[in-house]
Amino acid sequence: MGKKRLIRRVAGFSLLAVLSAVFLVLGLVCGSGNLTVREVLAVLTGQSGDIIAIRIVWDIRLPRVLAALILGGGLSVSGYLLQSFFGNPIAGPFVLGISSGAKLAVAVAMIFSLQSGIMLRSAALVGASFAGSLVSTGLILLLSGKVRSMARLIIGGVMIGYICSALTEIAVAFADDANIVNLHNWSMGSFSGINRQDIAIMTAVTAPACALAFLMSKPISAYQLGESYARNMGVSLKPFRVALILLSSLLSACVTAFAGPVSFVGVAVPHLMRTLFGTCAPIIIIPASFIGGGTFCMACDLLARSLFSPMELSISTVTALFGAPVVVWVMLRKQSERG
Repeated sequence: MGKKRLIRRVAGFSLLAVLSAVFLVLGLVCGSGNLTVREVLAVLTGQSGDIIAIRIVWDIRLPRVLAALILGGGLSVSGYLLQSFFGNPIAGPFVLGISSGAKLAVAVAMIFSLQSGIMLRSAALVGASFAGSLVSTGLILLLSGKVRSMARLIIGGVMIGYICSALTEIAVAFADDANIVNLHNWSMGSFSGINRQDIAIMTAVTAPACALAFLMSKPISAYQLGESYARNMGVSLKPFRVALILLSSLLSACVTAFAGPVSFVGVAVPHLMRTLFGTCAPIIIIPASFIGGGTFCMACDLLARSLFSPMELSISTVTALFGAPVVVWVMLRKQSERG
């Protein structure tokens, strides 16, 4: 049994690595102006003198592909942490309204800064998004104390998301025309327009947060078996819960600040990883979710900009198209298990 489990894990991570590499290459090669693999390699190794190809690869496609990889991975880990915290298979930043709270905070910050003639830096947008995420998460936690049914808690989270979205629309209605254009493009969700400085900032936020989540694998595993078991294993529940909420909020906030709201990745990918590896062990699922989330977002982003080129779909449109059926499948499977 141990050997079969090892083979399955090695095969699973190998598959994820291959798919990640494939979509990374496709993301650099495909676009409105297709490049060959040889041309891309020449640019990356500094052997190309084609100024246009250099600009396309270094300034447009590489930052975009890396953003999809980093932010998709972070969003997937955020979803896994929320599922572990609430003990609910369809908990996630988008479903619970956390992403909508982050979206509202960023929209308000952008409107006030642009009206004042101030251009907010990426770090400031992450901070505003984090504040919005924490407020939404706080409302969810207050609701969880009043509502014992997880189904009602999810419905409450969806309602909080709708309220935040409505407030965002009201804020946009009072913005200047130029601000509305910027906010509309961002609120649709996209990995475009990201530069190398943004990549550095999102890496500085996502990498430590995911590393800390991985280091918490043992207490998360104990917590999944019940609060009493976790307490008997020496887990301090209050700081543990605070850490889970802060990490999940920070990761989802980072995604929203740079790419806008991205739907269903945080719910669907962790389930796909559990199915692929046949385990719920955090020490396996957390790194698998990061790689799987990044691969999923790179694939969806490639479809978003290639299906109807030169017109580009929002990233949430494509992630919902593939992620929502996974959520429906999870709910149906849970219902059949109860039956």
